[in-house]
Amino acid sequence: MDFAPDTRTTELVERLTAFMEERVYPAESRYEEELAAAPDAWCPPPVVEELKAEARSRGLWNLFLPGEEGAGLTNLQYAPLAEITGRSIHLAPVATNCAAPDTGNMEVLAQFGTAEQKEQWLEPLLDGRIRSAFAMTEPAVASSDATNIETSIVRDGDEYVINGRKWFTSGAMNPNAAIMIVMGKTDPSADRHRQQSMILVPRDTPGVDVVRGMHVFGYTDRDHGGHAEVVFTDVRVPASNLIAGEGDGFAIAQARLGPGRIHHCMRAIGMAERGLELMVRRAAGRVAFGGPLTDQGVVRDWIAESRVRIEQLRLLVLKTAWLMDTVGNRGAHTEIQAIKIATPSAVEWILDKVIQTHGGGGVSQEFPVAEWFAHVRTLRLADGPDEVHKSSLARREIARVLAAG
Repeated sequence: MDFAPDTRTTELVERLTAFMEERVYPAESRYEEELAAAPDAWCPPPVVEELKAEARSRGLWNLFLPGEEGAGLTNLQYAPLAEITGRSIHLAPVATNCAAPDTGNMEVLAQFGTAEQKEQWLEPLLDGRIRSAFAMTEPAVASSDATNIETSIVRDGDEYVINGRKWFTSGAMNPNAAIMIVMGKTDPSADRHRQQSMILVPRDTPGVDVVRGMHVFGYTDRDHGGHAEVVFTDVRVPASNLIAGEGDGFAIAQARLGPGRIHHCMRAIGMAERGLELMVRRAAGRVAFGGPLTDQGVVRDWIAESRVRIEQLRLLVLKTAWLMDTVGNRGAHTEIQAIKIATPSAVEWILDKVIQTHGGGGVSQEFPVAEWFAHVRTLRLADGPDEVHKSSLARREIARVLAAG
């Protein structure tokens, strides 16, 4: 295993770092001001489009997507770049067109979409002209088991009719989210992993009702278009909107979530790195009990422990990315689950200490840390809760050991 960055990665890291320092970090305060002044909290502030244009002009666009549709990077090449964008989680991913849920939706369309679906929806997503949403989770069932999904997708001639209620539909509050990928059941009598299908539903289709945006820890969850409750009532779309075939939805979901999980972890490491920097600067600049907080043993312990955890996480993420590149997502299944378990929890611990170092300011709007903490805490639920990953990982370990005798 060789995790040393190649020439192209090094060049992109330098270019992306310059973009962050010259344009993204200085724009963070403007982003907050424009959000506060906007009549619609879900409408992207003007600064976002400016940053998107600048990122594209610098060749920092669609970095997440391998193959000819995207930048053609491997997972290992993308890892340090995603980490850098995680340092400004509200701005950098969307500025580079590397924000969820669009990333996962573009990967689905690139891998499973028809030529017509790619032309109608993938091309404008790649171009940044539209945004998208992903509707899977439902309030009435335990959606950590995706086979529980109850939304119905019923064939009626040349159309499918969709009925159901979703929530935490990522991206759906963004007014530019023109298309949704919806997961539901086409055949409840089939094998439990062949009952589900995925279908493309334009947001403006009659019967689609975006009811409300979901709050996260009291915040208006505006990241990348928020998360919404959406009701589908007799929604009709052409049969050609089905992605792949009937019964392929569960397999598509698994293919979509693998890269999504590692991308979340890559960005979370960047969040932890910036949080650690904030902790050191805050501690060095605050005097209590006769000296700077950096002289306090407990603060030094937090700083040291944070560095250790970040280095451990980064190595595990890089190993996972390398395995995904060399043996595929299935071959990296154990490591993908391991990083999804370890990263959000460790970064949550680090950000907790950053908050503590900032005192009362740490839980206020004066600093970004409390909102980062809320964001990373949700990652212990997003793309599968910790407990599901632990159960699956343990099952594999038990089978491996027992098979060896």
